[in-house]
Amino acid sequence: MHHQSEITDSKATIISTRNLGGEVSLIAFTCPDIAQNALPGNFVNIKINPSNQPLLRRPFSIHNVDGDNVEIMAKNIGSGTALLCNASAGTAIEVIGPLGNAFNIETPAFNTAILVSGGIGTAPMMLLEKHLKAEEKEVIHVIGGRSRDDIHTRGLNNCHIATEDGTEGFKGNVIELLRNMIGDVMHEDPVKVFACGPNPMLKALAGFSQERGLSCEVSLETIMGCGIGICYGCIVELKNQSGEGTSSMLLCQDGPVVDASRLII
Repeated sequence: MHHQSEITDSKATIISTRNLGGEVSLIAFTCPDIAQNALPGNFVNIKINPSNQPLLRRPFSIHNVDGDNVEIMAKNIGSGTALLCNASAGTAIEVIGPLGNAFNIETPAFNTAILVSGGIGTAPMMLLEKHLKAEEKEVIHVIGGRSRDDIHTRGLNNCHIATEDGTEGFKGNVIELLRNMIGDVMHEDPVKVFACGPNPMLKALAGFSQERGLSCEVSLETIMGCGIGICYGCIVELKNQSGEGTSSMLLCQDGPVVDASRLII
């Protein structure tokens, strides 16, 4: 996982919001400092208006960068995200970022990247795909959700879909779909897996990757308050890298991307 340090606290302006379905919106804002330093897997913490509640900022994976503009995907699940999803063009926001570490697209050496995501976990995958393709990697997406309403493939190519109710693509979950696909992919060895989504999916994927001997990095989802290591609201317990014992980690500082072998399954 790669770290970077050019973090800024910036005032930004929303330039567009677009509903993608399933209570998910695509929000674009102008913020040159963050745009030029963003790496795949990084996130931003956003406050819509300094005078409004909620006081804590909300974390969002960086979905895409286009020139000086940054895009995020937000799911309308509470008062903070509702303010953002319903904001009009021209709305002023405060943004800290880019925060966290990034997916490591350099080591170990690989030719094919499998990007596994569930629900809003597709958010960081567009920027990741762009960086992988710039390194001339083959990219395969495996995307899962309860139904077609949970599937978001905007800007993504070579997508394989799994829905639990069968309303789109393979009927089942992403792990079952991966088991069906992996034989065709593995002949293009070496392969590396990158993932973001609900923790149960990530834990199942960690087990699958260990079973297959695949290198796998996951971006963990958790509640984050400050995003800069002050509030201690994002502590997770992980296996030590030595494989013996466990230790606590602040996801906003040392994550959100971790090696899947460190997940406690």
